[in-house]
Amino acid sequence: MEKMIEYILRFGNLNKQQIDFIESKATVLELRKDEYFSEAGKVPKYAGFILEGVFRFCYYNNKGTEVTHFFVDENNFVNDYQKFTDRATASEYVQAVTDAKLLVFSRKDWEDIANTIIDWDKIETKILNKCLTEAIERRSPLISEDATTRYLSFIEKFPALVNRIPLSYIASYLGITQQSLSRIRKNIR
Repeated sequence: MEKMIEYILRFGNLNKQQIDFIESKATVLELRKDEYFSEAGKVPKYAGFILEGVFRFCYYNNKGTEVTHFFVDENNFVNDYQKFTDRATASEYVQAVTDAKLLVFSRKDWEDIANTIIDWDKIETKILNKCLTEAIERRSPLISEDATTRYLSFIEKFPALVNRIPLSYIASYLGITQQSLSRIRKNIR
């Protein structure tokens, strides 16, 4: 709980009563590796803060190929925010890449926080902007770089994740086959 509050306080001030209120709304959810936090075709149920574990955002393209487009690890919020707040059907999956433990908020609890804490919307907007900026910064170089450079960039940006994520997910994220990734890894050793 402490890590989540520290994270939130980076984006705005809260008093003890507000912090206690937020903490009272959070519940612990544990997921096993490969379980879904949110699924395509369903309305997302929770906003979550990752205490332990790694998640990936993925979808299936028009050829039926699974595409991973983002990873999120400890001490970050995870959810399909727009679909969660709009109560809309998700078009992608949010899957646990490792066993995971989260603090989760139901939509009702999230709305209670927004309706009770003054300026929560400003904190929420700042958190969302940070997440979106990070997503863009991580994806933008992947468009113009060759596969080896993309992999080296991935290692640089996600040093703690490289050995925690299956190669097939890393290859999908980089937009290459697992065989190509294996060749690249062999050549740079």
